[in-house]
Amino acid sequence: MATHRKPRQRSAGGNSVRTAATIALAGAATATGFDGIGHAEPQLTPAQVKAKVDKLYQEAEAATEKYNGAKEKAEAAQTRLGTLQDEAARRTEKLNSARDALGSMAAAQYRDGGMDPALQLALSSDPERYLDGAEFVDRAGTRQATSVESVRQQLREIEQLRGAAHVELASLRSRQAELKRHKKTITGKLDAARRLLSQLPDEERAGDVQRASRSSGTGTRDGLTAAGNVPAPNSRAAAAVSYAYSKLGSPYVWGATGPDAFDCSGLMQAAYRSAGIALPRTTYAQIGAGQRVSRSELLPGDLVFFYSGISHVGLYVGNGQMVHAPNPSAPVRVAPIDEMPFAGATRVA
Repeated sequence: MATHRKPRQRSAGGNSVRTAATIALAGAATATGFDGIGHAEPQLTPAQVKAKVDKLYQEAEAATEKYNGAKEKAEAAQTRLGTLQDEAARRTEKLNSARDALGSMAAAQYRDGGMDPALQLALSSDPERYLDGAEFVDRAGTRQATSVESVRQQLREIEQLRGAAHVELASLRSRQAELKRHKKTITGKLDAARRLLSQLPDEERAGDVQRASRSSGTGTRDGLTAAGNVPAPNSRAAAAVSYAYSKLGSPYVWGATGPDAFDCSGLMQAAYRSAGIALPRTTYAQIGAGQRVSRSELLPGDLVFFYSGISHVGLYVGNGQMVHAPNPSAPVRVAPIDEMPFAGATRVA
């Protein structure tokens, strides 16, 4: 006969409390958002969302310029490292030839009944250590001593080259780690901006696209900018302005320098490259690449910079207008320089 047991009574403070706690935690997680962007954001007005997005884009662009600078330095370190390695290989080949010549002397002396200690250099697996013996120079003839001293000098130079290459390699690895950090920052900011933008009503996003499209439809002719047909001061400035206008509508891509996509400083670099002028890669280097001019002195072709950290740049085209690459949500376009806090200007042509 089966034993009938009374079901165990569950504590009112047991599972029900745990369930309530779980629901509360889930609600908190939903409200705060573990991904760093709160799910309460839909309560923001479109203007507030756009302000947050603009701030994220500004921070992403500041990180982009740091990325561009680190990339430029990494490429320079890579070039120097390659040069040092090539030079070390060339010197090593020359050293081997010199040691072969000493080896021939050693062989001749050995056939004649003995080998000068100095010429044992050619047979040594550690010639630098062997050469440290002070007595060897006294035993060598003048010609042999000169040859051996030349080898010794070559060994020292090769070691110096290898030491310099080691320093460049460490610098390169440091720059690569810096690139990785900046890239993570950039992608994080841009992802956050995309999530915020997705909360805007379709008509709001469509309005932004239409405004960007309208502002990217002007052009140049005969060295005159479309912003009121203001003449460029010289042929190089005119060429840079013309190039910038020819890229209206091109997408913004961080780290890009053309010909089909650009970030802000990449567009400036490409525009002046087309005019035969080499600009530095970053905004904070470009502002020092020419003659500083005041806002009241601006002429078409001048570089105009924005924000206290000099994190954005455009190409002035006259009448308070510029061509610039704004951010990933807007293509290369014409815009008023008043739309961002002005930080300075430079004339490079």
